[in-house]
Amino acid sequence: MPLNPEQQAEIDELRATPQPTLRAVSEGMEAHLYKAYDVLDHGFIRVIDYMGDDAAITQAARVSYGKGTKSVQNDEGLIRYLMRHWHSTPFEMCEIKLHVKLPVFVARQWIRHRTANVNEYSARYSILDREFYIPSPEHLAAQSEINNQGRGAALQGAEAAQVLEILKTDSNRAYDNYEQMISEDGQAGLARELARMNLPANIYTQWYWKVDLHNLFHFLRLRADSHAQYEIRVYADAICKVVADWVPAAYAAFEDYRMGGVNLSGKGVDCLKRMLAGETVTQETSGMSKGEWREFRALLDD
Repeated sequence: MPLNPEQQAEIDELRATPQPTLRAVSEGMEAHLYKAYDVLDHGFIRVIDYMGDDAAITQAARVSYGKGTKSVQNDEGLIRYLMRHWHSTPFEMCEIKLHVKLPVFVARQWIRHRTANVNEYSARYSILDREFYIPSPEHLAAQSEINNQGRGAALQGAEAAQVLEILKTDSNRAYDNYEQMISEDGQAGLARELARMNLPANIYTQWYWKVDLHNLFHFLRLRADSHAQYEIRVYADAICKVVADWVPAAYAAFEDYRMGGVNLSGKGVDCLKRMLAGETVTQETSGMSKGEWREFRALLDD
């Protein structure tokens, strides 16, 4: 189960004892606060704390007092302007702190975003649980033939069954040896900080991850993208649902300009203008490399 009884009891207690506050409150985020949302087979995300709302963004942009203008439309327009012109500081006025349970190999991808504050569960001090990420059959895929860091078609039949059996067997064997090494029953027992090196990368870890909204949007733009690895994308998708309720105007602008928009190089803009003027443009006449041309055509053909 993603949550242990102690964690669930803590959540129930926190949600049962609301506290009065004078700070800005996002009603959408209040509905999510402390709740755990399942991700993968044993993982979850949950909001521990947050600061700010849409009004905090516009307030910072104007360096004013209160909630900014009285017109919601004006505030939404300002947020869209800030997003459209890549202003970052006003979005940094909002922060979120998440509790995340995730496989170690996903954590290693995630931590490449070096713009957050992180405190991870210590396997030097505590014993990791026997919980491993085992992909469902539809997510067992072969290596992509065109992308060195991507997947191809799903494995089928006996091959898929064999891979699943290897993953399960190796994971449990490694954990059995981990338990044996740290055991003090009739032996000194290996230090936990050494015994953990034998554990597989699909074992689950946990951390608190605090990040401002500007850097969170950058994370989501990359990790909620259809090209991102599935196992981190599902975490990003879960976070997106929370952020959409926390700062709805900012998230709508993010969806429009970042997730739904495209960036063109100078050559790309030139080619587009020539196409609109009726010219037939090919890769050879575009001035682009084959890779650039393929990506440019993919943008136009989507």
